[in-house]
Amino acid sequence: MARPHRLLVRMAVVSAILVLFLVITLVFGLSLGSTQQGFGAIIRTMMGQNASYPMLTTIIWHIRLPRVLLAALTGATLSAGGLVFQALLRNPLAEPYILGISGGSAIGTIIGIILGFSRFPGVTLMAFFGSMVTLVLVMIISTGRSLLKKDSLLLAGVMVKAFCSAVIMFLISMTQDARLHNIIFWLMGDLSMTDLQQVGTMAVILIPGFILIFYLSHAPNLMLMGREMAMTAGLQIKTITIILLITTSLMVSTTVSHCGLIGFVGLVIPHLLRMALGPDHRVLVPASILGGGAYMVFRDLLARTLPRNGEMPAGVITALIGAPLFFVCSNGQTDDNGC
Repeated sequence: MARPHRLLVRMAVVSAILVLFLVITLVFGLSLGSTQQGFGAIIRTMMGQNASYPMLTTIIWHIRLPRVLLAALTGATLSAGGLVFQALLRNPLAEPYILGISGGSAIGTIIGIILGFSRFPGVTLMAFFGSMVTLVLVMIISTGRSLLKKDSLLLAGVMVKAFCSAVIMFLISMTQDARLHNIIFWLMGDLSMTDLQQVGTMAVILIPGFILIFYLSHAPNLMLMGREMAMTAGLQIKTITIILLITTSLMVSTTVSHCGLIGFVGLVIPHLLRMALGPDHRVLVPASILGGGAYMVFRDLLARTLPRNGEMPAGVITALIGAPLFFVCSNGQTDDNGC
């Protein structure tokens, strides 16, 4: 009984620390921006005690709040998705962006936009279909027969990602109207075009996915111990793998359809947390969800505040950090559990 008790205490402590960090980043995300009002005035507005600045109230609750919530959900999804892919495919460099899953979702999204579908469910379903086609294609190229064999997985993902990029460029070249600029900016990771209704729709899709991933978080621990050990413990490997891959692909496609391609979050956060907390996914799953959300809110804050005029896409900031880490990991990985 002592060991489960220690696990629960560890999960509670880690989650409490990361919840605090997430709350702090959310407060800063709501507080900082282009407005010239002081920090004290913004805090009073957030507490409902500053009725003399109605425009500031609109900026905080109708512009910044949906954006920071979208950033938190996106970061949590991409981080948890990267953790699941790395565990199931037993490759420390596996994540939706690098494997081309996000690219497939982007193709489906662009086709949905060109065809004039609504954001939900039309564009989201097209993004999910694109991600599933890409996932199956990666599996066929890399293994030909097994969902868990990792040989050539990264090469297959790079090939499929390159193909997806070519298809995306073709679709953009065929778009001649005003949607072209929006699509290009969206592809770089755009968190600006959202509202509370869209965030609520995303939350309805993503939160059950988070719960399911956490509920099955002990399965990746068994899988990392070996196929024979997992089967001896009574784990239905193929069933669990398919459930988690489909769930994760749906979650990633939902975020891609709303805010475009944001890379390397699923690589950076799971690696950092795995190095800090160890390989137990019962701890890593909630940590990745909370840590990924806080990370993305912070990166979006940088994207909004660093440029003197306007803002840069959030995907640019994540790539500037994630790409060097990807290079370090790909050249210095020591085992199947991390860099």
